[in-house]
Amino acid sequence: MSDSKTKTIKVNYLARVEGEGALHVRMRKGKVEDVQLKIFEPPRFFEAFLRGRNALEAPDITARICGICPVAYQMSAVHAVEYALGVTVTEPLRDLRHLLYCGEWIESHALHVYMLHAPDFLGFQDAMGMAKSHPKAVQMGLAIKKAGNSIVSVVGGREVHPINVKVGGFHRAPRPSELRTLLEPLQRALAMAVDTVRWVAGFSFPDFDREPEFVALRHPTEYPMCEGRVVSSQGIDIDAVQFDDHFTEIHVPYTNALHSVVKGRGAYLTGPLARFNLNRQRLATTARGLADEVILESVVKNPFKSIVIRSIEIVHALEESIRMIENYREAPASSVPFTLHAGEGAAATEAPRGLLYHRYRLSEDGTILDAKIIPPTSQNQKSIEDDLRDLLPSRAALPKGDLTHLCEQAIRNHDPCISCATHFLRLEIHDVEPSDGTVKP
Repeated sequence: MSDSKTKTIKVNYLARVEGEGALHVRMRKGKVEDVQLKIFEPPRFFEAFLRGRNALEAPDITARICGICPVAYQMSAVHAVEYALGVTVTEPLRDLRHLLYCGEWIESHALHVYMLHAPDFLGFQDAMGMAKSHPKAVQMGLAIKKAGNSIVSVVGGREVHPINVKVGGFHRAPRPSELRTLLEPLQRALAMAVDTVRWVAGFSFPDFDREPEFVALRHPTEYPMCEGRVVSSQGIDIDAVQFDDHFTEIHVPYTNALHSVVKGRGAYLTGPLARFNLNRQRLATTARGLADEVILESVVKNPFKSIVIRSIEIVHALEESIRMIENYREAPASSVPFTLHAGEGAAATEAPRGLLYHRYRLSEDGTILDAKIIPPTSQNQKSIEDDLRDLLPSRAALPKGDLTHLCEQAIRNHDPCISCATHFLRLEIHDVEPSDGTVKP
């Protein structure tokens, strides 16, 4: 993009970003003056819907927020309510919840790696085009996703918006014989997932490093998923109930989604890169070995390599699933007893895309008086904008099509879930004339 020539780039339909959004980039003399990732879908008011409802309804209501990661919303909700009520769920019910979450990681990551992100690296417009040249790869992706969906179906009651999770445990715990039927397809999926890691590690990645403040959960013995303290690469180490003391949401005029920032510091990044950089040594055995094989750097700073991390996390989730199913012993009861009472609780879990925070305040009869939900994409928006702000100056002279593709790919690195509805991104890049400061259309 030359200083004297104006380029406006519009992408009217981008089917590989979930939801409706737009990107506006303003440049002058090859320098980026402003980046705005606009989310213009109407607010959905789930927090308002929750007020006045019984706390026991929170897991099922919040699961409807997203069709891709409903388990994440259920787990954050149920853990927050249980914290407020003083409920403790132990093995094997805790392992069942971990298994359910693994199923979601597997199916969500497989969808992203194979259907949404790999086409960028291989030069295809979509997964359908990629399937013609790489049929085996697409078939592997679908098989891995199916294995994850099967876990969600058996443990959660159905594949989408599962209905079996409840405060205190499950409505019905599956029998060991039901879980054992999953072992063979999971073992096949694990072999394919190992091949996937080596496949995507061989992609050509743009030369680009950036090191935001990474934020993720950390568990003493596990790679983070359902539980842990909130930690960051710049020294945060807190319980989830302290989240609001260190993070805050701000409103920006060009988007209907709030931006979450670290108080006094600004943007941060959650998701696979953050989890991996803060918890690499807690990966399961095969996943950790693969990480050591394909990722030599101690801290992964290139967001384009997130596809490799997601693939490693698929291997981890499959390993963990197989381990838990092989060791599963049916609990005496599907849930633990408790009584409703006033309280306040918060929890964070690791959705496939990153940290998901829920907080609830309950009345004496268990009615929800206040609710707060901060999804991963709200937390990552400013960091995505910062990626583009740092990425584009050295590439401003690229042809229009290449620059557009690079912007789209940089956004897809973080698998933003703008909503679970229409897939649409409108992209505009304006170059500002240096003479009078006006923006050419």
